[in-house]
Amino acid sequence: MSTEESESRWSIEIVNENDLNDLLPLLREYCDFYNQTENISQPTDDALLSVCRALIANPNQEGIQLIVRDCKERKAIGFATIFWVWSTLKGGRLALMNDLYVNEKYRGQGLADQLIAACAKKAREHGDLCLTWQTSVDNKRAQTVYNRSGALKCDRWLDYYLDL
Repeated sequence: MSTEESESRWSIEIVNENDLNDLLPLLREYCDFYNQTENISQPTDDALLSVCRALIANPNQEGIQLIVRDCKERKAIGFATIFWVWSTLKGGRLALMNDLYVNEKYRGQGLADQLIAACAKKAREHGDLCLTWQTSVDNKRAQTVYNRSGALKCDRWLDYYLDL
């Protein structure tokens, strides 16, 4: 399949309220994956929708979500979430790609690459200095995609988190 055919087969759009019924099952699949592989506790559907609605309500300050659809079926098959954050070390805003997910049935068709490119485009349009993200050290499939994206792998920082 050529790039032109591939691009016309999928649509990537910013999520709005009308997309939430289609997005929620994908969010649940994403959370299920990390619950199974990393034992991360599951948020409720209401909590997930609350995040989505906060982004929809204030996309310029909070961030955005992108949804990927199969153009023929209009079926939602993937998404990415970008949060706008500040960086003192960069002296400006960064785009944090907090989530990237493609339904397993549609993987291996270049959708993750297209989502990363769409996130980078939205970040540039927002005036961000870079797009950043992380993945599990055990998520080798995602690392394969990220390694071919042109992004630099950073081993400078060790991530910590504190549940509150």
